[in-house]
Amino acid sequence: MMDVERSSLCNCVVNFLLEENYLLTAFELLHELLDDGRDAQAIRLKEFFSDPSHFPPDQISRYNSLRVLDPQSLLEEKEAIEEKLALSDYELRLAQEDIVKLKTELQRKEDLTQDKSSEPSVSNHVNHAPEIHRQKRDAPFSDLGPLKANERKDLNCTVKEYLLIAGYRLTAMTFYEEVTDQNLDVWENSPASVPDALRHYYYQYLSSTSEAAEEKISMIRENDSLKEANESLNHEKLCLMKNKELAEGQINALTKSLEATQKDLKDKENLTQDLKQALENQRKELNDCRAEITSLKMHIEGSSSLQNPVAANLNSTQSQAIESYKEEIKSLQMEIERLKAEKTNISDLVDSSCGDKEAIQTEEKVVEMDENRTQISHHIEPAEVVDSNTLVMPVQTFDNSTPKPEENLPESSMNPSNSTDGFPDGRNLSQQEEKPLSEDSGLHLNSENLGSEPVPENMGLATIQILADALPKIVPYVLINHREELLPLIMCAIERHPDSSTRDSLTHTLFNLIKRPDEQQRRIIMDACVSLAKNVGEMRTETELLPQCWEQINHTYEERRLLVAQSCGELAEFVRPEIRDSLILSIVQQLIEDPATVVREAAAHNLALLLPLFPLMDKYFKVEELMFQLACDPSGVVVETALKELLPAIINWGNKLDHILRVLLSHILGSAQRCPPLSGVEGSVESHLRVLGEQERWNLDVSLRMLAKLLPFIHQKAIETCPFSSVSESNGTLLSSSILELYAGGHVEWPAFEWVHVDCFSGLLQLACLLPQKEDNLRNRITKFLLAVSECFGDSYLIHIMLPVFLIAIGDDADLTFFPPNIHSRIKGLRPRTAVAERLAILGVLPLLLAGVLGSPGKRQQLADYLRKLLLEGATKESRSTTHNMDIVNAVRFLCTFEEHHGMIFNILWEMVVSSNIEMKISAANILKVIQVPYIDAKVASTHVLPALITLGSDQNLNVKYASIDAFGAVAQHFKNDMIVDKIRVQMDAFLEDGSLEATIAVVRSLVVAVPHTTERLRDYLLSKIFQLTTTPVSSTDVMRRRQRANAFCEAIRALDATADLSANSIRDFLLPTIQNLLKDPDALDPAHKEALEIILKERSGGTFEALSKVVGAHLGIASSVTSFFGESGLLGKKEITELPTEPVEALQSAASPAAAEDTRFMRIMRVTDMLRGKGKNPEETHQNQ
Repeated sequence: MMDVERSSLCNCVVNFLLEENYLLTAFELLHELLDDGRDAQAIRLKEFFSDPSHFPPDQISRYNSLRVLDPQSLLEEKEAIEEKLALSDYELRLAQEDIVKLKTELQRKEDLTQDKSSEPSVSNHVNHAPEIHRQKRDAPFSDLGPLKANERKDLNCTVKEYLLIAGYRLTAMTFYEEVTDQNLDVWENSPASVPDALRHYYYQYLSSTSEAAEEKISMIRENDSLKEANESLNHEKLCLMKNKELAEGQINALTKSLEATQKDLKDKENLTQDLKQALENQRKELNDCRAEITSLKMHIEGSSSLQNPVAANLNSTQSQAIESYKEEIKSLQMEIERLKAEKTNISDLVDSSCGDKEAIQTEEKVVEMDENRTQISHHIEPAEVVDSNTLVMPVQTFDNSTPKPEENLPESSMNPSNSTDGFPDGRNLSQQEEKPLSEDSGLHLNSENLGSEPVPENMGLATIQILADALPKIVPYVLINHREELLPLIMCAIERHPDSSTRDSLTHTLFNLIKRPDEQQRRIIMDACVSLAKNVGEMRTETELLPQCWEQINHTYEERRLLVAQSCGELAEFVRPEIRDSLILSIVQQLIEDPATVVREAAAHNLALLLPLFPLMDKYFKVEELMFQLACDPSGVVVETALKELLPAIINWGNKLDHILRVLLSHILGSAQRCPPLSGVEGSVESHLRVLGEQERWNLDVSLRMLAKLLPFIHQKAIETCPFSSVSESNGTLLSSSILELYAGGHVEWPAFEWVHVDCFSGLLQLACLLPQKEDNLRNRITKFLLAVSECFGDSYLIHIMLPVFLIAIGDDADLTFFPPNIHSRIKGLRPRTAVAERLAILGVLPLLLAGVLGSPGKRQQLADYLRKLLLEGATKESRSTTHNMDIVNAVRFLCTFEEHHGMIFNILWEMVVSSNIEMKISAANILKVIQVPYIDAKVASTHVLPALITLGSDQNLNVKYASIDAFGAVAQHFKNDMIVDKIRVQMDAFLEDGSLEATIAVVRSLVVAVPHTTERLRDYLLSKIFQLTTTPVSSTDVMRRRQRANAFCEAIRALDATADLSANSIRDFLLPTIQNLLKDPDALDPAHKEALEIILKERSGGTFEALSKVVGAHLGIASSVTSFFGESGLLGKKEITELPTEPVEALQSAASPAAAEDTRFMRIMRVTDMLRGKGKNPEETHQNQ
């Protein structure tokens, strides 16, 4: 009975493993079943693994080729199989006996079950148990559906438990490895979690009916479907709620938009009525002017008819005067002809626009002259009869052009009275000549004038029409550099043309006058647009100029989009206030998203110009958001413009400095907190530090720059809102101790002042505790801000406010006398409470305290005292850990970035060097190691650093000596001065004379770090020393110590070979003999190092590519244990070799020595990569890998 049960359980496990595709576990179980002689249970596994569709014969043959077959092993396997066969026969007989016993016991149990059951169906089930169980076995497994996660977990734990109980431990281990997504060691408390679970499942299966199982399965499925339906309904409910909220928001927005639109429509209707009324008034005035002109003409004609008889009577007495006057007329006509010749290039625009009115004026003057020579002619100003839309510029041009009125008249009418109209002094000829004209002369002039063709009143409009039609055709044929000369004509046509579509076309021509205008050309076009906007008024600027801006906003050329950005700031003055913060702000907002840097910069500049013109503050938060967007722009020039121009403009316009500061602090902390932690280990220091991406680092840098730009405004507001009158009695900008004492009383509130040390400092301290060690640039920004705060608010603020805040933040005690009682709890809350918080404070806050607070110019002595206490007295504490000391060293390293503190730091370091405390000397060596380039120069290194290191190197304590060796390596890495290199060589000789293995390895490894950066002399020195050390035989029998020594030498050789251009003598005298010496002790060499050294030896001595191909695994840093699988004799190695092309190999084998030299350079680089990849392994790991 037990064997049958065991076989059934085993078959269940086999089925489960094959169905879940746990092939490795199934294969291991097959072997253990065969080892136990249970061939009957292994039949299905044998059939599965021998199926060619699952495992192709060619693949099996490849696997079999990995194993070397010999007769002896076959004979041993045959004997083992025969023994197992005998055992199997014996177990088979036992199993048959057990089967008989089990059948008897099963029949007895069935009888008992039949007696206890009262239902006929149960009796039928017992009588036909074999058939029911066979039906259960025949039922398809797929009816139950795919396994769920919890079901898979229960079955996996059950199989694991079975394998352990059955003694298949190798199979259980393989099962552990194959099940990677579940922890089989923890089985949650569930109904399936019972001891010996598989047997319980088996008995339960035997004792249940198929109907009950199907009913339970259907209930489970129905329950699952109901849960899914419930989840879908809940999800649909949430979606409907969100849609409802969204729809309500849209309805509210549409309602507001509708109200605003109705208001705008009403305003436009009122404006239209006003414009219509104004137009009607202008028409009435024009008609009155015309009527007055007609009456004047009639009066002039009447006066002329009355004066003719008088002129005839005076003919005899004035004949001489008439003759002289005729001569004068002829001379004036000749002068007029000369002026006409000089002015032939003047535009016809002025003639057509002013000829009509000037002809009338000339006619009136002629008649008046005939009437009375002594009478002053009455001028009729042209502006009185010109339409109200007449441009100012053409009128001025007419006044300065003398011959133009006469050119529109016949040549015979060019008399002295006509020529005087263009004189600058505006006098008539009758004022210069007092003699009257003769009757004949007067009649002749009048008849000529009256007989000339009348000038039509719409001549100016026709000229404008011709000009508007011709300009688009003329512009493309004018040179780009001279197109700005067409601007007056274009502007005149735009202003005076009656058709709006033609004006739009001309405005488009104005904006597109030059395809890609430079800065000067954009300035000219922009000045023309501003002049045009002044003349045409707000309505036409909004309807004609601004649409051109909107059309150009997505133009291909950035110069055109830049023109749009400039127009937004300069045209805003000439539109209605409600347009400025709607349409123009929308244009600027879209330009801020432009891909071109210059366009975004111009958008920021013009937004700053636009803000003072906004009538209301309802768009403040939108503008502030745009400002932060520009401040975080990836371009430095855009950021600079935003901080320099836009930020002050927003503060002056909106007067919401408090809100900007709150948003800025949240941006600063949010940018850092959104970054992933440095480590995922909960509770560690690294889990609090953040890995900053490039975007987050840039955003933080810009935000800190913005905070520094806001500091003057913060200080000004704090001074202005000071509730104590004594602030005016002091120097006005710095806060004295008396003011701080009054503030500490807590009787009045001073929120603008409290924000600095309560909110701002707290946020900066949080940020500092999130920054890893390498973020010195951001830490430097914070330091400069703190120095600026102490400079703005004064020494009293620094001593009594800033210093206590930062002392408490690093865990020290401080005096809070000058703080109001109501904020004591907030300041004390900055003190670190846990060990992790204390270390974070040392990492983040201590550098700021040293450089930003105590580093103020007036606190140098206090900084020296505090640093001396920190380094000298703190090093004597036995409770301080090495990690704590290194954190303090890092803070001192950051302080060294400020050159003004170098003298003080070196004085304290020298006190540490000559101290008798071991930890203090080690700390001094560590500080000297980290304060190299870029913090000090060669002179400081030679006069301060090297003497201190030489003193430490002569110390008797080995830890101090080894720490100084690493510092010497850092000096060699950063300085190439010959004197410094000579001092390093002398000191390294002294270390090597010690003869200890630790000193030798420390010297070699410290100089290996400097190999890529140091001089050729130091490389040759290192190579010669390694040669001397490898020449001396090693008497030690400890393989581990020999291996450490050999690994250090191999790393140095490979670094020298890969990164240094060694001379031929150095290769011949030192490199090759050193490699040969190292190869003499194969037990001490790591296989990867050994293969790399063989490559170097063959390359440097003229080896071929064939030797290289045998050890290609060394270039990838693969250990020998792995190379056996991936190498030439391994399975994957053969596959890769067959796929490699043969042409490059043949080409390399037949290549000349120059090609081999190029390959050698590449191979050396690959070997350095291999060395750096394996450098993190310690000797124990290397030994284990072997």
